[in-house]
Amino acid sequence: MTREHRMSTTGSCLCGAVAYRVDGPLRDVLACHCTQCRKTSGNFVTATSCAKSDLSIAGEASISWFTSSPGVRRGFCSVCGSQLFWDVAARSTMSIFAGTLDGDPGLRLSGHIFCEAKGGYYEITDGLPQQTGAYRRESCG
Repeated sequence: MTREHRMSTTGSCLCGAVAYRVDGPLRDVLACHCTQCRKTSGNFVTATSCAKSDLSIAGEASISWFTSSPGVRRGFCSVCGSQLFWDVAARSTMSIFAGTLDGDPGLRLSGHIFCEAKGGYYEITDGLPQQTGAYRRESCG
């Protein structure tokens, strides 16, 4: 089970063209090993999530959105290519790629999802829960 942390935190892409602020709880981080995450990142993805209403984005004009599945889009900086967001239109939450957070917001990795699709070149040995498919009906955080 994942924990939520009440906080105000910031993050950005590598070049700074896109910055965001979350004023509300962030869920602990999940690692997604699905094929789409591996293809877009070159490895597995780690993500937290927040209520869309708690997320403020500066530099939205620099976000490019890629529709990766029906009703699902992935947001990245069109300047530097940093992956930032994973968004399901039907949900009230937005996934945020954990590596884009500034500083240490106190989040911890809480588990792994889509482990059946993980790359053959690594093992998951941290002792955290591993799920086949989504965790609690979630994907990519």
